[in-house]
Amino acid sequence: MLCVPGWMRLKPNSNKLPAIMKVPFISLLLSAAVSADRTSTNYTITTDTLDFGGQRVTSSNYAIHGSVGTVAGVSENSSGAVTLARHGYVGQIYDLLGYGLLASDFYPPEEGSTQIIPVRTADDGTNLIIPTTGFTFTPLEGPISSISSTGLLETSSVHEDTQIMVGATSPAFAGELQLLLYVLDTLPDNFGTYAGDGLPDTWQIDYFGHDNPLAAPLLDPDGDGQNNQFEYTAGIIPTDPLSRFLLSIEPVPGEPTHRNLKFSPVFGDRTYTVKSNTTLGGGVWENLTDFADDNNNPERTVTDQAATPSKKFYQVEITKP
Repeated sequence: MLCVPGWMRLKPNSNKLPAIMKVPFISLLLSAAVSADRTSTNYTITTDTLDFGGQRVTSSNYAIHGSVGTVAGVSENSSGAVTLARHGYVGQIYDLLGYGLLASDFYPPEEGSTQIIPVRTADDGTNLIIPTTGFTFTPLEGPISSISSTGLLETSSVHEDTQIMVGATSPAFAGELQLLLYVLDTLPDNFGTYAGDGLPDTWQIDYFGHDNPLAAPLLDPDGDGQNNQFEYTAGIIPTDPLSRFLLSIEPVPGEPTHRNLKFSPVFGDRTYTVKSNTTLGGGVWENLTDFADDNNNPERTVTDQAATPSKKFYQVEITKP
């Protein structure tokens, strides 16, 4: 506080006071009480707040040290764990209901891993992560390669997205906890005896079942002259001799130098490139350049408008992304 002397002039309004008189007065200057900011890499608290309203309450399951400050107090549950009360509340408490299991990834990839996480569930919808010490983890269902004593689960190869289930027991509770997960088919050609043969495992299993040698890429189990690799690429059925890719060459009426090339079946997710050659014994198959295309699924007609050589051979190259 600072006191400063001063003077003032009064207008005469009576015979009792002179026209001018000097009266001392005091001007008060008050300084504000402001505390310094507290900062770190994670937070900033602009002012300090004293915990003038804290109190301690208990029950059979918890003890909480309350606070009216901007950062609430610390609570202790019956298991001895300590957690900060929720930010923004004077104090928040909860009761623990039981045990459960979570995972770091509920959809792990095949030949991958995920961490199983034991938790205590609370009545406010939250979970408290607890150590895996004392837990026994067991694979119950599906393609699980292994699971460690600390809950690290390794997945096996699959030919489609597949359900797995893991169990966990502990002396802390009766019974067994179970957790349902899904292994994703992220590698299309890695399953069983079909691994690495160039054909998707799912396609081979759909048509031939598991571990069938007739599913090999270069075999022709339906005897239609087209092997499994070609039938997969063309989108036809490898076990049906009537399901074939067909190509025909027909003259064009009134156009002696034109030829119609008709082929089927045609699918929107494949690319079809017509090529030609003047010999079957060698030479280069070149893309057809002078042509008209009539795309009428499931059959397509490509007209070669330069079929002038005495002999000309054609093939259709099919590409599936």
